[in-house]
Amino acid sequence: MYSEGCQQRASSCSSTSGISMGTSIIAVSYKGGVILGADSRTSNGSYIANRVADKITPLSDSVYLLRSGSAADTQAIASYVQYFIAQHQCEINDQVRVQTVAHLAKQIAYGNKDMLEAGLIVAGWDRHAGGAVWGIPLGGTIVQTPFATGGSGSAYIYGFCDKYFKPDMSEEDAKKFVIRALSFAMARDASSGGCIRTVTIDANGPRRDFMQGSKVPAAYGEMGHVQPTSA
Repeated sequence: MYSEGCQQRASSCSSTSGISMGTSIIAVSYKGGVILGADSRTSNGSYIANRVADKITPLSDSVYLLRSGSAADTQAIASYVQYFIAQHQCEINDQVRVQTVAHLAKQIAYGNKDMLEAGLIVAGWDRHAGGAVWGIPLGGTIVQTPFATGGSGSAYIYGFCDKYFKPDMSEEDAKKFVIRALSFAMARDASSGGCIRTVTIDANGPRRDFMQGSKVPAAYGEMGHVQPTSA
């Protein structure tokens, strides 16, 4: 039998109250497609476990997933959705709809809501609806919106997004909007940071882009990246 001291130590080790996951993710629809963006910091409390994590996961050729919350939970959901969507595409012999992928992710998140810590955004393009963004916050609710944000950094940029988002933006303006929003979130949220990854999806397919940390725009009151000087 465990002694009282062993039981207390086992209880403290199994508790997850000290673990906090943080991130900043955003997806925006524009005239002709969608743009997904995310920071690259994965944290465990005050410890940064990964500075260059990729939080944008492909679910099909033209539908991608933005992940926030527990990395393990969201990776498991993504793996299940990839598996079922691959089967579905073989059955219909056609490109899957963004709505179908989003609702499948919602079914998994909602059906296991008491055991998962997962905030998701599904976005992509199909020939039926064009570009579409679906938000799936904690608990498994699903809603289609022109843009969606998530993660701990999203609380700092709601005002910016509400003010500067415009329907039917050009691809260039939408990408600038995504990068600027993420730069503000990364500046204010200690659990967000690193580099910025984006994925643009339209009728021509997905295109990835990467902005290293030294190129991320500095926010007001923030010291910009200092280039090292040679002696």
